[in-house]
Amino acid sequence: MTDTATDRARVAASPRYASRRRNNFIAKTLAYAATAFGLGWLVLILGVLVYEGVGGLSLAVFTENTPPPGAAGGLLNAIMGSLVMTVLAVLLGTPIGILAGTYLAEYGRHDRLSTVVRFINDILLSAPSIVIGLFVYEILVAPMGHFSGYAGAVALAVIVIPVVVRTTEDMLTLVPDTLREAAASIGLPRAHMILRIAYRAARAGIVTGVLLAIARISGETAPLLFTALNNQFFSLNMNAPMPSLPVVIFQFALSPYEEWQKLAWTGALLITVTVLTLSIVARSLTGRKQS
Repeated sequence: MTDTATDRARVAASPRYASRRRNNFIAKTLAYAATAFGLGWLVLILGVLVYEGVGGLSLAVFTENTPPPGAAGGLLNAIMGSLVMTVLAVLLGTPIGILAGTYLAEYGRHDRLSTVVRFINDILLSAPSIVIGLFVYEILVAPMGHFSGYAGAVALAVIVIPVVVRTTEDMLTLVPDTLREAAASIGLPRAHMILRIAYRAARAGIVTGVLLAIARISGETAPLLFTALNNQFFSLNMNAPMPSLPVVIFQFALSPYEEWQKLAWTGALLITVTVLTLSIVARSLTGRKQS
């Protein structure tokens, strides 16, 4: 015991040990400082958003349409337009994403085609949303001759697909192969094994991916400017220009009218709360699955 204590004291007194402790202290200090710097900006942004947005919250925000310049109003048409296009985008993009992720994880895990699909999916994940908006504009808006809610939903669906593909593949890959082997040993076809075993085991992760995709498209503005444009009035006609909350926030925030600016802050607060709620739910589902 005495020799061990002596060796430890000798190591602690060595210049190399002192240098390592000093470098470790500097690295930890820089890491804490960087974390505090990032969190500080986040707290500042959220604080300003809450301060400016809460003051504009009222029943009129959810019951009245966007007003003309200089008048009071709400965000009903923008909220409903965003909700309709988001729901349609999820209904379009989720099945495609789940099927593609299932192919990558279950059927073509080591195929060359899977490598190409993963590469393209990674490009879509990192592609700027404005590029997707221009793409949908060229294939839908220009041939149709007018903006529409359908085009906006398609643009959002293109953003949904790669997120769902990645999470579905990752979650199915985490399912133990022993479950697949057990299903094969009793003669269960692969399709039934995927539906009854793999999907059930990965259900929480797949749902998490869908929620993250919804959070991703909730605040997208650029693709909607090229596809759905906007509409000052309440409209559920998907074949015509459709209002959306992100576009209204963009337009009202740049306006010189105080009433519009207040509504822009309130709309930004609503989107932020929605995204935070979806992120928290997704994180809780992931944590429950891991436990």
